[in-house]
This record gives sequence, structure tokens and C-alpha cells, in this order.
Amino acid sequence: MATLILEDGTTFKGRQFGASMSVSGEIVFQTGMVGYPEALTDPSYRCQLLTLTYPLVGNYGVPMDEEGEFGLSKWFESYKIHAAALIIGELSESPSHWSSAKSLDQWLKEQGIPGLQGVDTRCLTKKIREKGTLLGKLIVDGTPEESIPFDNPDKRNLVREVSMKEPKVFNHSGSFHITVLDCGIKYNQIRCLAQRGARVTVVPWDHPLDTADFDGLFVSNGPGDPQLCQATINNVRKVISVDQPKPVFGICLGHQLLSLVIGAKTYKMKKRLLFEWSCRIKSVFYVTDTRQTPIISTREAPEKTLRTLPGHPVKLLGRQRWRNVNILFVLYNTLSLSL
Repeated sequence: MATLILEDGTTFKGRQFGASMSVSGEIVFQTGMVGYPEALTDPSYRCQLLTLTYPLVGNYGVPMDEEGEFGLSKWFESYKIHAAALIIGELSESPSHWSSAKSLDQWLKEQGIPGLQGVDTRCLTKKIREKGTLLGKLIVDGTPEESIPFDNPDKRNLVREVSMKEPKVFNHSGSFHITVLDCGIKYNQIRCLAQRGARVTVVPWDHPLDTADFDGLFVSNGPGDPQLCQATINNVRKVISVDQPKPVFGICLGHQLLSLVIGAKTYKMKKRLLFEWSCRIKSVFYVTDTRQTPIISTREAPEKTLRTLPGHPVKLLGRQRWRNVNILFVLYNTLSLSL
């Protein structure tokens, strides 16, 4: 048996599986029906206690780690599990799937990751949605609670922990060159770029950048507070400040880093995951460079430009001009968001 203890004093008793060890970190949840091998190996979940809301988990087991296209893992998003623990309602004891090589319980034991089942994940998820992400610790029975302090991963540079240490090239025969800043990249992002004909060079998060070295720059997803990645911010700022900048694209954490590059501010949202019938703010880079053909022209009135954006945004919340770039902050309805 083991107990999940939240920083507000709430406790959830359950049955321990996987590795028998106590851990602490940030409690987050995911609502997917499938995809636990991919989620657990996603570096974005570094040091987090991942709660899966689907009631039965592990029913299709875990596949053998095979090398696939471009030398990337066929089934996983990185080389190991990055989540600190897994919290679920019920564990499937007898997985059944053609690709299953082991059970989820066995995989977690091999990776040294504890799990907790028998938890009311609906109640836990509602608490996270109401109060925002919480710190928590999973205490195995027999372990003194005070011996495991609450650990706030946002105080550490998690990007530095998950980023590769040396540059690596994928798809050497690609017809154009994309440099990827690894802030916690998932293998499938590399695969998607390579499948579209790119030679992909993945470099560490703080690697110096030179626009002469690539045709485009991609800033990946990753864990933690983007404001701790000052080396990345400074390097990207140099890239976009040249007279003829190369295309730059960011996703998730990479998008936040681009916001910091241009002088915007970031803060942690109360709800880590937003799956609800409501509106949300989506800060989208629709860039107009006066020296190049714009993706979407913002020379027109912002309200008129708003009607040309995909996904039918609800309204314009604000705008900011940085050098010769117009940035629109728009409110999207989650039902129509199609970016």
C-alpha cells in the first residue's frame, strides 16, 4: 500500500505497483484514453506525478523498444521514462495486444518508477482543475512521511536535465536543413521533420546558433520554467535580430521561449491541461516581416485581420510590435481551434 499526499493536506490511499519507492514532485493529469507509453517517456513530464484519468490503464501492455525510421525508437518518445510516478484508477493485470512484450507493472519496475492504483482519479483531477497544479508526494507504507519533502521541480532547470549533451544529425540525405533546439524534444517531432525531407540537426538547449548553418530553426517542447533557459533565449534573440532572419518555429515550451525572446512575459496557468467547453487564450505568432512576404498581413486593421485567421478566433485581446514584427494575442474557442 502507499499514500499520495498533496501539499494542501489531502491524501489518497491506494495500492502500490511498479518500483517500491517513495517520490515527490508536481501532480498533473492527462485525459487520453491511450498513449501511456508515449506520455511516460515524454521529457515534458520530467519530475511530475502523472495522473491518467482513463479508468483502466495498461490493458495493451508495453511494446519492446525497437529502432524505427531514422534510428529513432519506434514506440517511445525518448530513451526512458521521465515522469516521477504514475497514478491511475485501475491497473490491467493481464495485457493483451499483438505488440505487448511486458506489462506496465513490469516496465515501471525495470525503470525504477513507482505507481499507485485504486485512486479516485476523478476526484484528484477535479482538485487540480480547481486549485491548479499541486505539489505532492507518493509515500510507500513504512516510509516516514517527513523523510520525503515536497519537491518543486520548477525551481530547477529541467531543460538542462533532459536535453542531449552533443549535437546529433538525423536523415543525412535531407534536401534542406533544420536545426532543432532540444529543450526536451519528443522523437516524433524529429521524425515528422525528417519525413518531410529535412536533414535534422538536434543540438543542446544552450548550443550557440548561426543562421548560416540552417534553413530553419525549431525550438522544441520541454519541462519546467522557460525563464530559467536564459542561454536559449539569448541565442534565439541573436538569430531573429539579423537583417534577414531565417524561419523560426516553436512548440509548447518553445513557443513560450519565443515569447520571452521578443520581450513578452510568461506565467504558469492555474490549469495545466485545459479540456473544457470554454474559451482560452492562445498567443499565436502571425508574423509580418516587411522585408519578406508576410504569412498573414497585419497592415489592415487588427479586427479585419482577425477574421482571416484560421480557427475562427473569438476576439483580439491585444497586440505587440517588436522590431518589424506584429504579434496578435487572440482568444480562441476550444471547439473551433484548428491550429
